[in-house]
Amino acid sequence: MAKVLFVVTGASYWTLRDGTRHPTGYWAEEFAAPYSALTGAGHSVVVSTPGGVVPHVDSMSLRPSMVGGEKTALELESVLRSAEELRRPIVLATARLVDYDAVYYPGGHGPMEDLSVDADSGRLLSAALASGKPLAVVCHAPVAMLATRMKGVSPFAGYEVTAYTNDEEEAVGLASKARWLAEDEVKTLGVHFSRGEVWKPYTVVDRNLYTGQNPASAAPLARKLLEVLE
Repeated sequence: MAKVLFVVTGASYWTLRDGTRHPTGYWAEEFAAPYSALTGAGHSVVVSTPGGVVPHVDSMSLRPSMVGGEKTALELESVLRSAEELRRPIVLATARLVDYDAVYYPGGHGPMEDLSVDADSGRLLSAALASGKPLAVVCHAPVAMLATRMKGVSPFAGYEVTAYTNDEEEAVGLASKARWLAEDEVKTLGVHFSRGEVWKPYTVVDRNLYTGQNPASAAPLARKLLEVLE
């Protein structure tokens, strides 16, 4: 069975253009769907965060109105409660790629605050990409690729990717308040960016890199990971 490293944001807020702090963290579905799929298939998960802080779930991601109903919200809460790995994360700086068969980054607005500028994450991403091991990144988490630049150049340049779109940020009312947008910044890496419909599942696979556009893309991304891990 495979061992998968989940790199989760340690941020509990996102600093907006006016300096205010928007409460956030990781997005529940983007952790829970792949976690359930992978552990359900017998694989193990290790959670890592910057500094080893216990990750904070974005409360919005557990609201029934945001996830399609109370039943789904309760199911997500149940997964998060049962995932002991969330309560004992390892320090991201100590994570060794050699110990894992795949790497996965869930999103939420949290990565906009920390992983986008985290050097340890940047080194891990670059190593994972070069290793050929499956590397899956969803929603806002592709902004972590920004930290892979060396002298202005990223190893992700030329790859086909997707990420949370400007239209989706606009739809939740945060585009005008943001210092920068995920889609815009990911494009500066020299990637080939594509997108699907707003809120619909959309995934892109290029070599060992798997990216998903939004929360609805997390489960399909997990299924693609399972295909290569089994």
